Amino acid sequence: MKTKTDVLLGLQWGDEGKGKIVDVLTPSYDIVARFQGGPNAGHTIEFGHKKFVLHTIPSGIFNRRAINVIGNGVLIDPFVFDREIDSLSSSGVDITANVLISRKAHLILPTHRLLDAVYEKAMGKEKIGSTLKGIGPAYTDKTARKGLRVGDLDLPDFDKRYRKVRSQHLKLISLYDVDFKNIEIEGMSFEIYEKRWLEKLKRLQQFKKTDSEYYLNEALAQGKKILAEGAQGTMLDVDFGAYPFVTSSSTTTAGVCSGLGIPPSKVGEVFGIFKAYCTRVGSGPFPTELFDETGEKLREKGQEFGATTGRPRRCGWLDLPALKYAIMLNGVTELKMMKADVLSGFPEIKIATHYKINGQLTEKVPFGAEKENTEVVYKTFEGWNESLEEMTDFDNLPKQLKTYIQFIESEVEIPIRLVSVGPNRKETIIR
Repeated sequence: MKTKTDVLLGLQWGDEGKGKIVDVLTPSYDIVARFQGGPNAGHTIEFGHKKFVLHTIPSGIFNRRAINVIGNGVLIDPFVFDREIDSLSSSGVDITANVLISRKAHLILPTHRLLDAVYEKAMGKEKIGSTLKGIGPAYTDKTARKGLRVGDLDLPDFDKRYRKVRSQHLKLISLYDVDFKNIEIEGMSFEIYEKRWLEKLKRLQQFKKTDSEYYLNEALAQGKKILAEGAQGTMLDVDFGAYPFVTSSSTTTAGVCSGLGIPPSKVGEVFGIFKAYCTRVGSGPFPTELFDETGEKLREKGQEFGATTGRPRRCGWLDLPALKYAIMLNGVTELKMMKADVLSGFPEIKIATHYKINGQLTEKVPFGAEKENTEVVYKTFEGWNESLEEMTDFDNLPKQLKTYIQFIESEVEIPIRLVSVGPNRKETIIR
């Protein structure tokens, strides 16, 4: 019996908790596949008193039965990938047997990371807030048809191709008034980093390469269940996010088709992940951002620091217009709410229900929604003080939290089927 690919993705500005939920859902799937992004992702999973942060490898890796596919839409940095392998191996996780890499996945070169740093430095106060992982320059080369792919590693002239692209990048860098020799990558000079990067290619070559578009479509024809794992979040989508403060890939359901080679007709359920409040890393509009003690309390309670960069996240109340926008774009069929436990202890909680722009109320996300031009209209809810740590049943949740959840469901007209009440995989309530 033929099956369809279910999709799990973030509905905000990333950091929603996708890794945990993929890990929770993986036992129900045969294959977990990443379809976009690269090491700018930081999917955190906690269990057995251990914490893992995945950047490139799909979050189904802890289930030995599941095959994990790194799709053609993903970018791979061999240096970061090697470090990720070491981290997993040191904890007893063997990944060589159940990780497949698309031959069409593009490589992040050392000069991509150098370009990223030079571009960001040159922008000064107008910088985007890049993770400096080389994502933008690598996707630029992909679009410009100059990139190098995993499959190219098997070609006899790979070294020649690499030197050609490297030379082009260094010529471009020379146009900027920046001395790249003073820029460090992973705490080392460019020359040392590049040498180690080239060494890490050998480790990457140990993994099985596949034509993932054939592999995944054949798996569906055989009745196997696939879960597509998104990275970043809908509000960072290169087309529909607050451009230019976005990532460089399609983070929506549409990205599944181009990032895995799966046709739209083979997309099944779409699971949308969102936090009970909002966070954002880097620059860009954030209408509900809090600059007071409440925002700081959210940051501290939620441990809101980037899993990839360590930067403190900007925090604010849940933005309903943005959530409805993300649900619309992705065709979400089921919601999963994260970090409900973080809201315990706040005397009152707010949800943004509308924007007011030039005196006019709207529920639509405006073009260029900079905070100074957008007034936010809130609905206030009574808070609760009960700890949610030991709770395993929805009916036992504080009535104030249930009211909060039911209001969101009534507004977006999509059911919230899962409520996360802690970082551990066990701290999950499924309705």
